[in-house]
Amino acid sequence: MAHPEHDLRDLQDPAATVLLTVECQRGVVGPESALPELAAAARASGALTNIAKLVAGAHNTSVQVVHAVAERRPDGRGASRNARLFRAAERLPVQQLTGTSAVRIADPVPVGDGDLVVRRLHGLSPLAGTGLDALLRNVGCRTLIVTGVSANIAVPNAVFDAVNLGYTAVVPADAIAGVPADYTAAMVRHTLSPVATVTTAEEVLRTWRRKRRGGPGVSPA
Repeated sequence: MAHPEHDLRDLQDPAATVLLTVECQRGVVGPESALPELAAAARASGALTNIAKLVAGAHNTSVQVVHAVAERRPDGRGASRNARLFRAAERLPVQQLTGTSAVRIADPVPVGDGDLVVRRLHGLSPLAGTGLDALLRNVGCRTLIVTGVSANIAVPNAVFDAVNLGYTAVVPADAIAGVPADYTAAMVRHTLSPVATVTTAEEVLRTWRRKRRGGPGVSPA
């Protein structure tokens, strides 16, 4: 459930809302993932299914969808190497190489003709140095819904960057995943809830359905 101090009134304007999926790509959360423990957590927790439902709901509500993909060139040019994570990724059996199936959006997440795909070759965040901020402003975004993986690194990076850039961040807690599986709930409670509106996928979808029907939407808390 949403935290009592928050409400979802910011989602009542679809034109000012963007749904962001983070690293929901085959090489990360697919069956042949470079990170099988993370992929298993994303599927077993229902997070990937909930992300798919949110993307489908966004398509039905004219909410802009953006897929943030992490990849690297085969020659590694431009890739970050200033952290253990990056150097370890170079040795993984599945590489997130540009143009390969590993960087395609994983099932069951649908990709619509109007969706935007933002690819990054460096860093930890889909918002830092990727051009995503400019795209969000160009489509009139004020509220950014952050979903995907991992709750350990990329998702909190995206939330903090969004808040620092002036967006209202919304996190459906059942549409993100990390490892170990129980870490996600603790991270949401202690790290993200002070800066983002924490909710569920169903509450977001319910808000959109009310808006489509012309209902009153969500009452202030």
